[in-house]
Amino acid sequence: MQLGFVTAILPEHSLEEVFQVAAHIGYDCIEVMCWPPGEADRRYSGITHIDITSLTANKIKKIKQLSLKYEVEISALGYYPNTLTSDATLQADYVKHIKALIRAAARLDIPVVNTFVGRDHTLSVEANWPTFLKVWQGILGQADGFGINVGIENCPMSFTQDEWPGGKNLFTTPAIWRKAWKQFPTPHFGLNYDPSHMIIQHMDVTYPITTFPERLHHIHAKDAQIDKDQLDEHGIFSYPNLWHTPKLPGQGDVNWKAFFKGLNEVGYTGAVCVEVEDREYEGSIAKVTEALQVSHDYLRQFVPKM
Repeated sequence: MQLGFVTAILPEHSLEEVFQVAAHIGYDCIEVMCWPPGEADRRYSGITHIDITSLTANKIKKIKQLSLKYEVEISALGYYPNTLTSDATLQADYVKHIKALIRAAARLDIPVVNTFVGRDHTLSVEANWPTFLKVWQGILGQADGFGINVGIENCPMSFTQDEWPGGKNLFTTPAIWRKAWKQFPTPHFGLNYDPSHMIIQHMDVTYPITTFPERLHHIHAKDAQIDKDQLDEHGIFSYPNLWHTPKLPGQGDVNWKAFFKGLNEVGYTGAVCVEVEDREYEGSIAKVTEALQVSHDYLRQFVPKM
């Protein structure tokens, strides 16, 4: 396994500066954010460390040189829009960029593209399904053609009132994944698995690992803490942000020892990238750097430096 981090936490850094931070702390890899320039609609979105819309042969050469210079690999390219939005124009733009990202990954020799499936949060899973089939047939055809793995993060995108009731990402549970993979059996369609999103659903974080090892294309390391008093106050059917808080690995409710035991038992050898969304470590570059250092030091007990 390789230990890395998601570059969204360093929005003001250039790509080389991100590599410098990773190398200084001791990370093995980074998941690089590749949003279209200027496209941001929520926290941690709209970050462009590689602009694939202007990716030339010379830029590709420079990116690869940076990776060699700092001895830090790029584990995946990341872009997380809602491809099942009811806005047809936005949907077309999102799909176009994901397809371009797959082509860019192939040119950069990067094996994984990470994203969301998306969802119309006003509709049921069943009502979203026809749009999912239509949209993702083309995306996965592109992935198959270029031999790139697509890792879908299992984030429900259902935290606040504007995402209620269904959330804005369909790919949240094993039952849904099974149905999707039956429809699209290509091995290139899998998970960018984040255990914190199972905590919020009160589910076993190791179950996806042991049940779908062949679908683990990438891993996010983020923790989550459930405030039991607030849960008792508001109830499970309220907005999750009322009783749930993203945390750094080791500071929440994920059993990381069991999590990595599961990864080792199924022979996972890919990237595990820290995703910092802990508000206690925001506000300055010093706090962000501290978050990356603390996360690195905690997770190195499970992912030894090779």
